[in-house]
Amino acid sequence: MESAVHQAGSKEFAHRPVLAEETPRELVWKADGLYVDATFGRGGHTRRILARLSPAGRLFAFDRDPEAVAAAASIVDPRFRIIHTPFSRMSGELAARGVAPGSVSGIMMDIGVSSPQIDDASRGFSFRSDGPLDMRMDTSCGMTAAQWLAGVKEQELAETISRYGEERYARRIARAIVAERAKAPVDTTFRLASIVEGAVPRSRSDSAQHPATRTFQAIRIRINGELDELSEALRQAGELLAPGGRLAVISFHSLEDRIVKRFFEAAEHPEREVDPRLPLRQSDLPSPLFERVRRIRPGEAECAANPRARSATLRVGERSAEPWRDPEKVLGGGR
Repeated sequence: MESAVHQAGSKEFAHRPVLAEETPRELVWKADGLYVDATFGRGGHTRRILARLSPAGRLFAFDRDPEAVAAAASIVDPRFRIIHTPFSRMSGELAARGVAPGSVSGIMMDIGVSSPQIDDASRGFSFRSDGPLDMRMDTSCGMTAAQWLAGVKEQELAETISRYGEERYARRIARAIVAERAKAPVDTTFRLASIVEGAVPRSRSDSAQHPATRTFQAIRIRINGELDELSEALRQAGELLAPGGRLAVISFHSLEDRIVKRFFEAAEHPEREVDPRLPLRQSDLPSPLFERVRRIRPGEAECAANPRARSATLRVGERSAEPWRDPEKVLGGGR
């Protein structure tokens, strides 16, 4: 995620990527290697990765947002190439360009919606300004949030808000949305935010957060399939990385970070996934797929300069020489 400053009357943004120094430093260990920025955004991390590469290095970037892909045209560098597709398809896209599994030196992911997307009212990600309720990361395809809300059943809507927003008033909110859409379409950010605000009682513990925050997050995640995309991208990253290759993932909320943490834990300690009832010797247990996994948080200075950095967590791991396999499926069992 990148912090952004919107200039009135335009769609130009000044970018401040989170953990901008730490991430490239942790990621790039081989200057002439092949790297992947799986979430280009507006290129804040990409530019810093390129600055660490030698003339022989290469960097592929992915983004599903057409505006991000258009912004990548500003990077004129023979070592760089942007690909318009979700990062869950990076294995196939890289294979089509001659990149074999086990040959990538490093992959970074900056998960979630980017700040330019949040700050652009026309994208519908935020209730701070009124705009069409779109929420698609790729505006060239798929169903908008307004279209989804127009047809979704109340039960599914409640489950979505509960699961992806961790919202305790999910059923009450879903009931209110269904009731209001019968009167008029729920197709703008202010209308949705107003409905949610009217359905959620203010509590002291949540007084600093707008009542619609969790609901907007949940609908956005559902519309874009974000958590499934992340799980698939992590699996492909493990397969693509060379021995010693590094995976660096920045997450901003608990749902994302839980998936990333679980992935690294299962890959670093696969023996924990083995059924303890199996009569196995130590030498029979599966070897780690990732090593030297570490967690990095932004410093006080960065959080003060960029409040959006406060919730960021960077997790980094180094690929072992063990042949790749699904880290959660070892010896046919788990606890």
